Amino acid sequence: MTQKLLPPAPATANGSTRSAVSPVRRLIAGIGVQNVSLIIAIALVAVVIGSQNSNFFGVENLKVIGTAISISGLLAVVQTVIIIMGALDISVGSMAGLASVTSAMIFTSQGAFLGVVGAVAIGIVCGAINGCIIVFGRVNPVIATLATLAAFKGVAQLVSDGRAQGYTGADPFFVFLARGAIAGVPTLIWVLILVAAAVHILLRYTTIGRTMYAVGGNDVAARLAGININRYILGAYMLAGAVAALAGILITARTGSGQPVSGSEGLELEAITAAALGGCALKGGKGTVAGTILAVILLGILTNGMTLLGVNSFWQNVAKGALLVAAVVIQQLRSGERRIGLPA
Repeated sequence: MTQKLLPPAPATANGSTRSAVSPVRRLIAGIGVQNVSLIIAIALVAVVIGSQNSNFFGVENLKVIGTAISISGLLAVVQTVIIIMGALDISVGSMAGLASVTSAMIFTSQGAFLGVVGAVAIGIVCGAINGCIIVFGRVNPVIATLATLAAFKGVAQLVSDGRAQGYTGADPFFVFLARGAIAGVPTLIWVLILVAAAVHILLRYTTIGRTMYAVGGNDVAARLAGININRYILGAYMLAGAVAALAGILITARTGSGQPVSGSEGLELEAITAAALGGCALKGGKGTVAGTILAVILLGILTNGMTLLGVNSFWQNVAKGALLVAAVVIQQLRSGERRIGLPA
């Protein structure tokens, strides 16, 4: 029996075989299936909410969504770095609250510049404490940061006596942060864009970022390759502390005073939910800033839409918790892991 030979694939000018992949597939592959799914979800949710309330697509409402997600977006971006390393930081909300109080208290006596510098320094110290407990105390990151969540929150309440501190509502710098705009875009959104771009460049285009992916993907192999894992863990948590402090300064600017608890409570859940929805593998080694930002936008639109439609705030918390569970379950299903017994 003779075998029919197929004609050879056409060759390109440089002699290579031309790919049969369609432009649509190449575009989806370039953006990423996870990101395409999030973009479709954002569009669908926006259409549904907009059809129920015409105010949703108003410019002012879109600015409200942008400024509302700026603080949780900062924490989600830095949570992405921690999760890529195969860890978790539950204390980011408490660090933001502590930084909010200290920035306002230092501002009252020393001015805005030292208030900002002092808050960021305290955030870095808090991050270093988290890293030291994990690295030198050999404590699981979830347990360690769960403990410091309570500890940092307690310190913020102690130094502030449990009340709002300072008044920054008349200072030009804080007013610019809270209500200013550059090229028509609110300053709060610019802060999120700049931090997200910096972290994206760090993860994608630097040796440090590639090493973080390697540590999260397989820490044993990374250690055998000569990577000082402890140094990277400490650095990642110090970065998380610095960005959490920046989020705390934005809370101070928005509320006009330092808030030990109000404004920062529950931010850790939103940050973890956004990172998980954005495609970060909770076991580490996978995740992107772009995916996290799209998830932050989706969560912001959902929250704003539920508020416009008059959904009870208690139900909004239920919805956020359900989203986190759904995101993790979808991740597990996509990874193809066996669903037998307790997770490792």
